[in-house]
Amino acid sequence: MEFLQTWHLLGLIIGISTFLIIGIFHPVVVKAEYYWGTRCWWLFLVLGLGGIVLSLLVDNILVAALSGVFAFSSFWTIKEIFEQEERVKKGWFPRNPKRKYKWDN
Repeated sequence: MEFLQTWHLLGLIIGISTFLIIGIFHPVVVKAEYYWGTRCWWLFLVLGLGGIVLSLLVDNILVAALSGVFAFSSFWTIKEIFEQEERVKKGWFPRNPKRKYKWDN
């Protein structure tokens, strides 16, 4: 860690990692909605709460920062899961033929 602080690379590493975490969540939203629909929102709530707890408990600034980013990306995913359902309803994303959708009657 001293090397990172000495060379002022910690901010760059946090920035790149944040970009990657957010980027990974996009396909997770699409896949989660495809296979489970909006029923899985609580999983992202639990992950977010776990990330907050971890962020508050660790002394390492890198781990704390990335845990916070992960936590709030998980919370954002809850919103995105419901929006993804609307995108599927509009036909912008594929439907899972093995699932029954609430708008099907």
